[in-house]
Amino acid sequence: MAQTPPSPEPKPELLYCPNCAEEVTDPLTCGDCSAVICRRCGTPLESPDELGIG
Repeated sequence: MAQTPPSPEPKPELLYCPNCAEEVTDPLTCGDCSAVICRRCGTPLESPDELGIG
């Protein structure tokens, strides 16, 4: 009997901190408003496609 291969885990969305100017791999989520913020400085994070670079 053939088994189906396990589906790959979804890749986490890349997030960028405009204040620290680097990619954030371990963000925090605000318990009140569910905003995703930088663990280092507390700035709301953005996805690279929202940055308007290029």
